[in-house]
Amino acid sequence: MLPPKPPSRTGRVSLWRYLQLFRADILSAQPARLYRAWMAEFRTPFFRSYLCNQPDLVDLVLKGRPDDFPKSDRVREGLTPLLGNSVFVTNGEVWKRQRRIIDPAFEGGRLRLIFPAMLEAGQSAVRRLAPLADGTARDIEGEASHVAADVIFRTLFSIPIENEVASAVFNEFRDHQRTQPVVNLAALIPLPTWMPRPHSRRTRRTARAIRDLIRQLTTQRMVQIEAGEAPDDLATKIMRTADPQSGECFGTEEMVDQVAIFFLAGHETSASALGWALYMLALYPDWQDKVAAEAEAAFGGGAPEFSHMSKLSQTRDVFRETLRLYPPVPMMVREARCPETFRGRDIAPGSQIVLSPWHLHRHERIWDAPDAFDPGRYGTEAGRKCLREAFMPFSAGQRVCPGAGFAMIEGVLLLSMLVRSYRFEPLPERPAMPVAHLTVRGKDGIWLRITPR
Repeated sequence: MLPPKPPSRTGRVSLWRYLQLFRADILSAQPARLYRAWMAEFRTPFFRSYLCNQPDLVDLVLKGRPDDFPKSDRVREGLTPLLGNSVFVTNGEVWKRQRRIIDPAFEGGRLRLIFPAMLEAGQSAVRRLAPLADGTARDIEGEASHVAADVIFRTLFSIPIENEVASAVFNEFRDHQRTQPVVNLAALIPLPTWMPRPHSRRTRRTARAIRDLIRQLTTQRMVQIEAGEAPDDLATKIMRTADPQSGECFGTEEMVDQVAIFFLAGHETSASALGWALYMLALYPDWQDKVAAEAEAAFGGGAPEFSHMSKLSQTRDVFRETLRLYPPVPMMVREARCPETFRGRDIAPGSQIVLSPWHLHRHERIWDAPDAFDPGRYGTEAGRKCLREAFMPFSAGQRVCPGAGFAMIEGVLLLSMLVRSYRFEPLPERPAMPVAHLTVRGKDGIWLRITPR
């Protein structure tokens, strides 16, 4: 039995039909040939896109000459109301300055300091699932979103999800997701910079509400920092870090932009990965038992500690394999700044370069049994080679997600804690099917039966 995979588009379709399919689900809108192609071209009346799966081309774009392939402005069109000018959408010197301020907060030593906050979120999730573990069918995506949001608020602002403001942000964000299409008109048609963007009234309202709440938390933290009373969490570290070149720190609005992307990237992507990891373990109970036994042996019957994380090698491989099969961000878009030649094709400036973790991670000419769930593959030389050359759930190169290490610790910890306490079983009558909107989620949720272990 293979894990669920959306059906590919059959045959050629018109541009209008493709856009309809794309808005419904990025993944099933694509033809099956992309799982074997090294490169593919897609034309619209306004620009050309080139999807690149060849590892050498991916390395060139992300690692070799990243400044020649900045993040496409089309990516930011639908996200601007919420993210403003955050590090996720900026380019050039603005982006480099933002990363110089943000990166120190996510260095290895800092992860040890914020581990207790992650642990508290995990313990809260274990307690929260207790009354639900009665064998009744549950949509685990909601629980995964809850605990991932809890991790973000505890590590960023030292407050639990039950905090009034944190809870309000979480609820508004769920509303915002429902209003946010994968692509809007401005992403497809080059509009003048002065022209208002076609965002729905509800999208603008929810984005404004989220940013107002984040601004409230940020303003309060600035007061605490000035009074010398701020906790030593991620928000304090970032707000007190000055750019080593200019000596400037983030102002309030700039910090609101960054917190918005931390919440979007750190909560939405982590929730996606955790939900699919639990589903994979439900489908493959032998691996679930291995994860449970490994956690029990590593934690020694007590609470997890940071030093235990190095003992969770099988759990880490399960989480890696989940990220391979269900990368939370299935596609990334860059833009060619100057003329290029890829595989004998001329690439004009302004062309969109699409890098697809979804297709690269399942590429039939790179991976053995690409659609199979096999965490053991990373113990082989072939698996380790693919991990180095064709695995990029957090992007790669200078724009690799600053929270990649954070996400790996969080995912492995939460997975081990939940599986140590509960057994997860699939519902044959409600199989999950991945669809991609902001992230890869279950089309109708991810339904599991939960019982105490």
